[in-house]
Amino acid sequence: MPSLDVNRYRVSGGKFSLSSVDPGDVQDWKKGPAKECFSENKEAIIELQERLYAEGKQSLLFVFQAMDAGGKDSTIRELCSGINPQGCRVSSFKAPSKEELAHDFLWRIHAQTPAKGMIRIFNRSHYEDVLIVKVHGWAPSQLIEKRYGHINDFERLLTDHGTQIVKVMLHISPEYQLEQFRDRLAESRKWWKFNPDDLTERKRWDEYMEAFETALNRCSTNEAPWYVVPSERKWFRLLVVSQLMRDALERMNPKYPAPSFDPKEWTPERLESGH
Repeated sequence: MPSLDVNRYRVSGGKFSLSSVDPGDVQDWKKGPAKECFSENKEAIIELQERLYAEGKQSLLFVFQAMDAGGKDSTIRELCSGINPQGCRVSSFKAPSKEELAHDFLWRIHAQTPAKGMIRIFNRSHYEDVLIVKVHGWAPSQLIEKRYGHINDFERLLTDHGTQIVKVMLHISPEYQLEQFRDRLAESRKWWKFNPDDLTERKRWDEYMEAFETALNRCSTNEAPWYVVPSERKWFRLLVVSQLMRDALERMNPKYPAPSFDPKEWTPERLESGH
């Protein structure tokens, strides 16, 4: 198999441009080997997640952002399949409720962060408040400017308390998005995925890309890095994302806790007697 360079997609240096990442990039990979490697990553993730849950001392937050039809739902579904649901949760962030709007923008986010031993996956996130909110002007520009610092402080708080953070933008082109919209309309079972309002948002594509670039540059830190993952080939997208999760869990290196008893004392005979 060819080597996979995930660091090629890491945002660093504060001068990142989305134009530097080809949304159709697959490095030197082919579909067959990529799917095989994805399966190997999944096996490793399942085992590491069990250790993380058993250890109960660390947690992992995996954030997904993308334009509509970028593949968030399908990627999360594939990534989570086979993982013990006791130790993994997915949180989706839609338009905020009246109660949520009555609090600061991080209030609803903090309540969904992972407890120790858990993996939490965000389908959209606190970054909506410097993306769609910024593009539509739903908050004063002076407040949005402060939010980058608020986000960095918030994520540093989480990492200081044992949460590893990996943030992924699934990168697509407007041409690919339009193709996905056409596919949704071509099959009745996919009509529920289509929202005519998405076509209105397409007209603001350049504004969204500018907002993404600002957020990526201002909020990719050593503690909570951003990765811009080429996403127009689903099999490659899954390969990269699974590698990022596996790498994060391997860095955490969770351990099974030591037993509070001597397993050798529990012979078959003693188990049978219950004493």
